[in-house]
Amino acid sequence: MKIFENIINHKINTITAEELVKYANQFNIKVNQQQARKIAEYLRGKNINIFDDTQRSKLVKEIARAAGPETAREVNKLLMQFTKQ
Repeated sequence: MKIFENIINHKINTITAEELVKYANQFNIKVNQQQARKIAEYLRGKNINIFDDTQRSKLVKEIARAAGPETAREVNKLLMQFTKQ
């Protein structure tokens, strides 16, 4: 399963705002374009492993600072969908 984790982490670390909005809509999660842009800018190049609880938690806290706590909760829901096995 490591290959799937690598693929998902690579996508997260290179995601664009448009892709983030598309995935959020697909999972009925509310993220607007401005919030998605801030989140995508933060993610780009960070090499975050969303399967690691500590790294994912830190990421959600950073998103809360950048885009607000409600958006962070919504993005966390999206990340949890990506990590379900």
